[in-house]
Amino acid sequence: MHESSKALMRRVHDSRFSTRFFVGNGIDIGSGPDPLGQYAEQFPLMQKVRNWDLPDGDAQLLASIEDNSLDFAHSSHCLEHMRDPALALHNWLRVLKPHAYLVVLVPDEDLYEQGVFPSTFNSDHKWTFTLHKKKSWSSKSINLMEMLANVSDIAQTIKVELLDTTFRYNLSRFDQTTTPVGESAIEFVMRKLPDEEKVKMGRFRPPAVQTR
Repeated sequence: MHESSKALMRRVHDSRFSTRFFVGNGIDIGSGPDPLGQYAEQFPLMQKVRNWDLPDGDAQLLASIEDNSLDFAHSSHCLEHMRDPALALHNWLRVLKPHAYLVVLVPDEDLYEQGVFPSTFNSDHKWTFTLHKKKSWSSKSINLMEMLANVSDIAQTIKVELLDTTFRYNLSRFDQTTTPVGESAIEFVMRKLPDEEKVKMGRFRPPAVQTR
């Protein structure tokens, strides 16, 4: 509940969110009642955020959003509801301009589902996510590191973090996201590659200008 709000204090202490990630015009996919745009004051380079939810169409496709049109995209706890998360990720990157950032939160399968799937905490969850496991207890587990590697030809992974700072491992099983502090999630940030970086197969400093 209110995962964008819970993320605020972490994000204001990481200057990249205000100076790089949330800059310009963007979209909040699956915004619900806790949209990113309510915190525009904390991210002063953010200009406009379009909220995208069920009435706007299929979040997996973003069919009405043009290619290479947005400066950033944000999604909090939406990817696990998609029929095809890989296709959704592809389309979320599709709508971004080169150099633009995608910021996504997904529930971690151990912290959120806690060993039981189908979910007992959210019946609409279609998938579970883990940072990286050779084998998962969940039959619908997505290895996030593999998923991100599969789009590494079009986007650079900037940040991947297990958000367990406020998770209380010693408590009995319950949905800790129902508390004011529990995140129980993974956050990842990707940057869409411009054509020149695809050709060079890396991001390098421009050559020094020679002066006489």
